[in-house]
Amino acid sequence: MKRILIILVAAVMVLSFAACGGSKTPENQGNTEKTKFIMGIDPEYPPFSYLGDDGNYTGFDVEICQAVCDYLGWEMEIFPVNWDEKLIQLDANECDCIWSGMTILDSMKAEGYVISAPYYDNTQVILVKEGSGIESSKDLEGKLVAVQLGTSGEALLNGDLSDLKDTFGELITCNSFLMCFTELSGNSVDAVFVDLPVAAAYVAQNAGYVIIDEQLGAEQYGIAFRADDADLCKAVEDAVAELVANGTYKEIADKYPDIVNNLLFLN
Repeated sequence: MKRILIILVAAVMVLSFAACGGSKTPENQGNTEKTKFIMGIDPEYPPFSYLGDDGNYTGFDVEICQAVCDYLGWEMEIFPVNWDEKLIQLDANECDCIWSGMTILDSMKAEGYVISAPYYDNTQVILVKEGSGIESSKDLEGKLVAVQLGTSGEALLNGDLSDLKDTFGELITCNSFLMCFTELSGNSVDAVFVDLPVAAAYVAQNAGYVIIDEQLGAEQYGIAFRADDADLCKAVEDAVAELVANGTYKEIADKYPDIVNNLLFLN
C-alpha cells in the first residue's frame, strides 16, 4: 500500500509540473511557440492600422498580422500604443512588437532592437488645403506646419531637413496624425508634414485637400522586436514569406491600392 501511494503521489507531481511547464502566456519572451501574439499599433494610421466602422482595428498591417497568426496558430491581440513612447511600451512588455508603418531607423538598431526586413518604401509629403497658395516646400516660409510626435517626419525635420524647418513660422507637434489633420481643418496650421500613404488615404476620404507634388526623405517600414526576440522575428518573417508564396499577401494588399505599388514583397 505504501508503494502504491508513493507511485500515485509521484504521478500527480509529474502531471502538475507538466501542466505548469506547458502553459504559455503573453509574457513568454523569445518563445516562438507562444499562443498569444500582441501587436503594437498606431491606432490612427490609415491605411496600415486604424479603427474600422465596425469598431474593430483593421488596415493592411493588421490584416497581415492576423494572417500570420492564423498561419502559425497564434491568438492575435492588438495593443494601441502612444507612438511617441512606442519603444518604451515595447520594452515594458505591453506588446510583442511594433508593427504599424514603422520607419526603420539606424538608431533603433544601435540600441539593440531586432528589426525585420523592410516591407514598404515610403516618403514624406506636405498636405495642404486646396487654394492655400502653397505649391512646394519653399512656400512654407513663415507658415505653421504640423507633424506627429515620434515619427520619422519629426526626426527628419529636426535632422536632415532642419534648414527647411528653420523657415517655418513654427513647427507644431501633435500626438496623432488625426490631430494634425484636425488642426489643418480648423486653420490652426497651414500644412501637415506626413507620410505619403497616410496623406493619400486622408485625401481620398476628405474633399478640399491636396498633396504637394514633392517627396521629402526616402525611408522603409519594418517591424520592431525586443533585443532578445530574434527567434520571434524570424518566425513572423518566415510566416510572411509563406503568405507571399501562397498568394494571401497579395490578396490582402489588393484591398489597399494606395500602397500596393510600394510593397517590397510584391514589387
